[in-house]
Amino acid sequence: MRLVLASGSARRRALLETLRLDFDVEPAEVDETRLPDEAPGVYVERVARAKAGSVAAPDRLVVAADTTVVHEGRVMGKPAHPEEARSMLRRLQGETHEVFTALAAAWWEGSPSIQAVVDVTMVEMVPMTEDEIADYVASGEPMDKAGAYALQGMGGVFVQRVIGSPFTVIGLPIHLLDRLMTAAGTRLSYFRLPDDG
Repeated sequence: MRLVLASGSARRRALLETLRLDFDVEPAEVDETRLPDEAPGVYVERVARAKAGSVAAPDRLVVAADTTVVHEGRVMGKPAHPEEARSMLRRLQGETHEVFTALAAAWWEGSPSIQAVVDVTMVEMVPMTEDEIADYVASGEPMDKAGAYALQGMGGVFVQRVIGSPFTVIGLPIHLLDRLMTAAGTRLSYFRLPDDG
């Protein structure tokens, strides 16, 4: 059985590499549009399931994830343009928000079987000046990130406190991986690369 990451995200790929897992990458092409009035947890779980299911096939275990940011009930996905990124950061600066990430696993039992879990982490941001926001947006980093910042990148300097898993904020709650793999009848260790030593 092959492990497949259904994502083109460099940060998700890096997290699996950190775990020394042997895996393939096959980005999923699904509509990630949020439905009207769809709750954040329901939204990310639906999209993560769709991503995993879209590349499911015999003899592979597919892992997929989806992340969104919520501030005062407002759902923030990836900014469409720099002005939207600036607007998001103005709202988040000096405030606490939630990050929802769904992790899904799909495997084949005559047809795709999919399990998913949703994790929520609280993030407290430091106050930011207009110049800091402008400089950060000009770096380009916020443009493909939910909430317009990357905890694991330059955006980390604006994060004062994380309550929950930082990996949920990065976009792949690795502490939930083994639980999903157990549901699929395997374990994380099955996909681990041999020790070079």
